Amino acid sequence: MERSTHSFLPICLAPLHLQISKSFFSSAKAAQASAKEVTTATARASHLHRRKWEVISGLSGSNLMIRKGLGHRRGDETETPSCCATSSPSQTRHSSRRGKIFRRVVADRGTEEALIQDVAKEKEDKVEYNWEEEWYPMYLTAEMPTNSPLGLTVFDRSLVLFYDGQGKINCFEDQCPHRLAKLSEGQIMDGNLECLYHGWQFDGSGTCVKIPQLAPGAKIPKTACARKYEVRESQGVIWVWLSRKTPGDPKKLPWFEHFAREGFVDISSIHELPYDYSILLENLMDPAHIPISHDRTDISAKRENAKALVFEVTERTSRGFAGKWGEIGSPTLPNTTRFEAPCCLRNDKEIVDKDGKTQYYSALFLCRPAGQGKSMLVLRFGGTDFGKQLRWFPSWLIHKNNNTVFEQDMGFLSSQNETLVRKNVATKDLYLNLKSSDTWVTEYRKWLDLTGHGMPYYFGHRSVSQSPNLAIAEAAPAGLVAATASSYPAKGSFGAMFARDPTNRYFRHVVHCKSCLGLLNRFKKFQKIGVVLGALSTGVAITLSTVAWRATFVILALLMFAGAYACTRGVAALTQNFVRVHRR
Repeated sequence: MERSTHSFLPICLAPLHLQISKSFFSSAKAAQASAKEVTTATARASHLHRRKWEVISGLSGSNLMIRKGLGHRRGDETETPSCCATSSPSQTRHSSRRGKIFRRVVADRGTEEALIQDVAKEKEDKVEYNWEEEWYPMYLTAEMPTNSPLGLTVFDRSLVLFYDGQGKINCFEDQCPHRLAKLSEGQIMDGNLECLYHGWQFDGSGTCVKIPQLAPGAKIPKTACARKYEVRESQGVIWVWLSRKTPGDPKKLPWFEHFAREGFVDISSIHELPYDYSILLENLMDPAHIPISHDRTDISAKRENAKALVFEVTERTSRGFAGKWGEIGSPTLPNTTRFEAPCCLRNDKEIVDKDGKTQYYSALFLCRPAGQGKSMLVLRFGGTDFGKQLRWFPSWLIHKNNNTVFEQDMGFLSSQNETLVRKNVATKDLYLNLKSSDTWVTEYRKWLDLTGHGMPYYFGHRSVSQSPNLAIAEAAPAGLVAATASSYPAKGSFGAMFARDPTNRYFRHVVHCKSCLGLLNRFKKFQKIGVVLGALSTGVAITLSTVAWRATFVILALLMFAGAYACTRGVAALTQNFVRVHRR
């Protein structure tokens, strides 16, 4: 009986054992199938991540991180059969694992749909933009050298400007088609731009008109021509259209109505700066830093006047934004700020004078993106009654004050540029912007989110794309002969006195300003004359026996040496950087 009982138990337990085995193997198969689905879904999700990045950056291989959490749906797992409720721990773990895998598959499918929607939304957030199809401010017409070429850059694209034989400004790509030498290192010969490497010459249309080494009877190759860009002069500024595929759009050429008003007078200057143009624009559209960073630089900047500001955005378009601002508590917002693509910023103000006449004032900042970590600013201040104030101040003194202002900010902005490049993260994850001081900064970075996909590189509010090509640092010319022959700058080389350094005031401004450069030359000239005359007067005084004449020549020598010293201080004022007192 006992034996029959024992023989019966396996028979009775067989269906249960078979059911458990089937459950185990079906679980394994389900797990394999689920794992396969997970792999497929993960691949689809990865593909969507890549597609999403392509929409954001427009470049292959970006390391932009997309932080989207994976959602999970509940109620999708199947109920465990009651016969398995008392199964072994390994079976229980396996069943739990199967449920988790199933939930992951469902979650990944949901994420896939969410990513598709997210990509579509971000596509809608972009606007069509092509950085080449823009007018870029290159230089002031008044500062353009008339008898030598001028080398400049836009987004690290090298260009050269020069006047041809007809007195027309032309712009070429800054490389000779022969062996890629810089044409800006050349010279103007008979109205043509000559490459100083082998002497090839190009007329205003870019056609090569002379090759000294050409064999007798041979014709100049048709491909031996310089790449030409369209140039416009408008309101005292030279603009270049960078697309060679489409003609320049006159509607995109900026026009500043205040500068066209009757009686409007301005003072302009050019400044080369060692940080990205977007950081320069940020700095110029930030009125909150002026009382602190530029304390006592002029009568209007005092740190005790720093306070919260009120901003009101009045316009947002694909071409920029505009708004009004003023101090908190002010009954009106008297200041107007407008940013216009690609790099134009202006602050305007209207004041009714004591005679009831409206006076218009404008600060115009044309911030050209010279390249990675460098920019060039065309700065223009003016007003309809600005001429009365300018009569009391020479232009070089105003330029000196402008240089001091830029040098006060240079340390902050250079380090900011370095941090943005090194971290490679959108500004919303790095900045702590306040509505009471940084509204324009946030608006500008958001505009870059919309248009940055059409630029070589950019740092937006929630997206970023760095240049795939690293910037190349050029070596400075060494020695007296090299510095004299160099056309960078086009005018103003002083032998080996100054290194080619964009942090140096001489290269940041003086070489781009005819008035400051001319004054610097005069200071150096009179400095030498003063030393020579002072030495001669001292020698004559020594040889004289009459006390009165000796005293006269001694006084004359002292005056000459004092004049030479004054000229030395003038040279220092034009060329030496400002250093804060606590840093000296």
